[in-house]
Amino acid sequence: MDTGVFYDKFYEKYGNRNIKPVLFFSPGRVNLIGEHTDYNGGYVFPCALNYGTYLLVRKTGGTTLRFSTLNFKGDEETEIKDLFVNTGKKWINYPLGVINEFIKKGFRPEGMELLYYGDVPNGAGLSSSASIEMATAIALNDLFKAGFSTIEMVKMSQKAENEFVGMNCGIMDQFAVGFGKKDHAIFLNCDNLSHENVPLILGDCSLIIANTNKRRGLTDSKYNERRAECDRAVELLQAYKPLRNLSELNAGEIPLLDKYIGDTVVRRRARHVISENSRVLEAVKVLKENNLNRFGELMNQSHDSLKDDYEVTGHELDTLVYEGRKLQGVIGTRMTGAGFGGCTVSIVKTSESSKFMKDLAEAYTRKTGLVPDFYQPGIGNGAGRL
Repeated sequence: MDTGVFYDKFYEKYGNRNIKPVLFFSPGRVNLIGEHTDYNGGYVFPCALNYGTYLLVRKTGGTTLRFSTLNFKGDEETEIKDLFVNTGKKWINYPLGVINEFIKKGFRPEGMELLYYGDVPNGAGLSSSASIEMATAIALNDLFKAGFSTIEMVKMSQKAENEFVGMNCGIMDQFAVGFGKKDHAIFLNCDNLSHENVPLILGDCSLIIANTNKRRGLTDSKYNERRAECDRAVELLQAYKPLRNLSELNAGEIPLLDKYIGDTVVRRRARHVISENSRVLEAVKVLKENNLNRFGELMNQSHDSLKDDYEVTGHELDTLVYEGRKLQGVIGTRMTGAGFGGCTVSIVKTSESSKFMKDLAEAYTRKTGLVPDFYQPGIGNGAGRL
């Protein structure tokens, strides 16, 4: 992002070059392994990217909030109220929901001019929504000296997405965006929020993200349905022992699912969550041992489980993964994010990465008619003022 150009766009939009806005950045994230475990109180292993959301903000006094983005046409303007309501205008629901959380805690912002620009592909499953939310939270906290800690802003941003936007996400996305550390992944227990930054040493390998370019509205997807199925599994397993979430069970207890869960669909959902937690624990262990080959095997197993037991992949994601596995230099590859479109994440020998992207693009287009995009991200820090 050329920040000089970004400032110029701000002045073109809002005028008055005499008062400089403040620049903030909030990353996107990719989850290396541990999918659909976060809202089940389980383990995840994401990292923050050097792609993300840039935000320029200038306080104006008064009571008017002006929102604009370089990503979409159409500016938005609204007056600061007691509490906002969902506008139906999708993208500004993310910042409005966060502003609501500040108002609820007694911090009423004054008028502002805000310009957003994101280079996280929207709807790709790299957490553009959490990136926007945390950018807004960090900016408000800084400009109005609200004094909230990073974990408080993570929780406020998650609440904004759950209650205001209507997407029942877990806490992983906002946590990774808030607590990312350069060249590290975050081993996070989503039940108690204990976490560890683990060095992500790829050696002669690279991280490659492939975007299916199949758009899906996350709120309209099967995501909330999967949450309900997991809640149902917990209810049924109460007959076995008291449980708050599925992640209180370990892989050794998977055979008990047949006894307590008659519904085969609900049983498969539970099996994915429990086995995925086991894979994350092993993945962190083998990464610390510099055993990337085993890490890749666990990534592959994760995708197979998401396809067969959790049923959140689909033709496009499966094509990228299973065609990708045939190619030279691929250590591991899997879908990442909520699924139903979005992206895959792969670990590939750097010497083979160009050929991997070329050959995979050809195979994917031949089988789906779509053209994928590829990213080779750096692993960056969490949200903050630039």
